[in-house]
Amino acid sequence: MLPWKRVLRPLAAVLLTAAVALVPATTAHAATAPSSGWNDYSCKPSTAHPRPVVLVHGTLGNSVDNWLGLAPYLEDRGYCVFSLDYGQLSGVPVFYGLGPIDKSAGQLSAFVDKVLTATGAAKADLVGHSQGGMMPRYYLKFLGGAAKVNALVGIAPDNHGTDLDGLIKLLPYFPGAADLISAATPGLADQMAGSAFLTKLNAGGDTVPGVHYTVIASKYDEVVTPYTSQYLSGSDVHNVLIQNLCSLDLSEHVLIGLTDRIAFHEVANALDPAHATATTCASVLS
Repeated sequence: MLPWKRVLRPLAAVLLTAAVALVPATTAHAATAPSSGWNDYSCKPSTAHPRPVVLVHGTLGNSVDNWLGLAPYLEDRGYCVFSLDYGQLSGVPVFYGLGPIDKSAGQLSAFVDKVLTATGAAKADLVGHSQGGMMPRYYLKFLGGAAKVNALVGIAPDNHGTDLDGLIKLLPYFPGAADLISAATPGLADQMAGSAFLTKLNAGGDTVPGVHYTVIASKYDEVVTPYTSQYLSGSDVHNVLIQNLCSLDLSEHVLIGLTDRIAFHEVANALDPAHATATTCASVLS
């Protein structure tokens, strides 16, 4: 084993342990979203909002923490809202989205079926942040999800992977690094620009017929780079740069999904385009 690999493994373990220790105690119950709020399986969609909304967290996120802003926002507007945990690695609590993404898409498929059965709806709408905006495309394309989903809204999705501002290109200079990442955290390896997973996902076109796609990106995104790689191509795609709606919006990769009410307003527009209103800087007050 190369000396740097002997150092990397225990260092990674220490960092992960420290991160878990620093997470507030309230996140220890992240696997179960508040039943009095979202994930209420007695919720029945209204005539105004006939489809349940399934929220799909990003890498290292979970079904609660990722949605403390957006889930109540949508609930207040009359939606039945649900969220899931996916991609858990054995022995790693709280931080999800690290497993193989094709397997995570299978978990999403089962969860959507559960939501549709509970609500009686024919289709759901999906809203995902980061990996959660990209992973559902595998479900739509390969697992029959297109028949069960009306719209997919991706907030800072890594639809064509990320080069992490060029850092990915340095991996060949560290023999064995790519293999180590793939073995330890396959969900991360799948998101690298040029990965086998992304090559399969995007072959033959970004979209599938019958699903409405929206991408909401920020030019200040420091995780999914370049930010234009988030955009999709297709006949039913709406690509949005949040700064074109409000030039004062400084949200980067994390905040655009967690707290950005301007982005939330655009999510609401995508879910109900018939009643969409202009998204501006004032949308932060809406």
